[in-house]
Amino acid sequence: MAAAKVIHVEVTGKDVPALQKFYSHIFDWKLDTDNPDGYGMLRDENGLTTGIGGTQDGGAGNVTFYVHADDPAGVLRRVEELGGKVIMPLTEVAKDTTIAMFTDPEGHVVGIM
Repeated sequence: MAAAKVIHVEVTGKDVPALQKFYSHIFDWKLDTDNPDGYGMLRDENGLTTGIGGTQDGGAGNVTFYVHADDPAGVLRRVEELGGKVIMPLTEVAKDTTIAMFTDPEGHVVGIM
């Protein structure tokens, strides 16, 4: 079995335009903001995507990485068996894209796709 790889990194916060400007200028990213709510997307040549958008609850935001999972339900079962907590069940967010989120035993948020 091949090791799972990180496929998406997301930065969320209150002032989306300022965050997008910050990261665009630091890393010379050309974000595509022609998405719902102006969500900024960047895809590199290896398929890794980065997204910069607002928080859903208006909170301070965070940085989350998403890992590809061939068996997302199995991953979520193992998360709970090993002391983590599922905070977002498997949810279809776009055609052919399902995500879930969990916290590790120390509260760090990780997503799976």
